[in-house]
Amino acid sequence: MIGFDLDMTLVDSRPGIQATIDALAAESNEPALADPSLLDALLRRNLDLEFAGRFTPDRAHELAERFRHLYVTFGVPGTDVLPGAADAVRVARDAGARTMVVTAKYEPNAHRCLDHVGLAVDAVFGWRYGPGKAETLREHGAFAYVGDTPRDMHAACDAEALAVGVTTGPHDDAELWEAGADVVLSSLVEFPAWWATRVPRPPRRGG
Repeated sequence: MIGFDLDMTLVDSRPGIQATIDALAAESNEPALADPSLLDALLRRNLDLEFAGRFTPDRAHELAERFRHLYVTFGVPGTDVLPGAADAVRVARDAGARTMVVTAKYEPNAHRCLDHVGLAVDAVFGWRYGPGKAETLREHGAFAYVGDTPRDMHAACDAEALAVGVTTGPHDDAELWEAGADVVLSSLVEFPAWWATRVPRPPRRGG
């Protein structure tokens, strides 16, 4: 089993996230939603945690729930597959590996995004963030996890999986190496070549 993060690893979700922010700002009249740094913040951090830092608890929950609802209309259509993503999934599956997406995104919306861009994987686990990603990777015996954030690298390491970083998200290679990446790719375009040189099943750390 090999795991992939979703946003900015398999798909470019920036246009859809920004469109959803704009729609939520327009109907809620919340000045904080006009913050130009919010898009980048949401690429780096879980939606609920980010909103919890910007609004009162009740308002944060209300806005996050509304964001997820609006995402069906604005976010999913604004999602594009990233270069190399389809080939990365295909190469892994052709080699006999099961593939799963482990993402912080609301699980129904993760399915919608994958369907929208035409990516088929064996399993999808949403609302997994930080330790939750590691737990899911460990539970399903993932030998590798591909992601674009330091937290993704931490999750892979905690799950004793190979940590594969891609710099298609908001973090550069130095940040991913520092977070414990075993390999860093500039994009999933490089994934097939890396896959061809990897050992059949990377040894688990400590074993």
